[in-house]
Amino acid sequence: MSSQAQVAANRANAQLSTGPKSDAGKAASSQNNFRHGFTGAFGVLPTEKQEEFDALLAGLRAEHAPAGITETLLVEKMAHSWWLTQRALALQNTCFSGEEIDQKQLALFLRYQTANERAFYKALNELLKLRAERRKAEIGFESQQHRQAAEKRRQELHKWKVLRAEAEVDHRVLLNLNRQTSEHTVSVDVKRIIATENAA
Repeated sequence: MSSQAQVAANRANAQLSTGPKSDAGKAASSQNNFRHGFTGAFGVLPTEKQEEFDALLAGLRAEHAPAGITETLLVEKMAHSWWLTQRALALQNTCFSGEEIDQKQLALFLRYQTANERAFYKALNELLKLRAERRKAEIGFESQQHRQAAEKRRQELHKWKVLRAEAEVDHRVLLNLNRQTSEHTVSVDVKRIIATENAA
């Protein structure tokens, strides 16, 4: 167990060592334990080509044409994950230098490869799912418009059918009236002729 003097000395020493204060010092110390760049913030390593990553990201953006911030973030996640997958594959080759295989490093790089491949496909699936939901909402809106237009056409068709039926009924009534009028006229004419013949 530490004595009171040791505890006091440790506290005094801790006040002297508070880490870097300048931005350059902080940036340098953040790379102290840097090994392979799989964890922490994504970045293209100095041994890799930034223009190749930019081409990958531009290609994914052109292929998927993200609409909105969420889709843009998913496409960027796909680019980062694919880049890290390729980095893991390249680092696996370093495990086979010489006669011996560095099993521990190889297992680590295989895990990073698998994790980043999974992250790539997860982001891709989320992007496709988001697009499908948006498309379904758009189709639903269009279907509602189509249903309203179809209902309006149905109502207009019904109105015209009713008008036609009324016109047919009116036509039949007129025909019957004409027939009755003709029969009545014939009947009156026949009675007049009979009456004239009887009188003669």
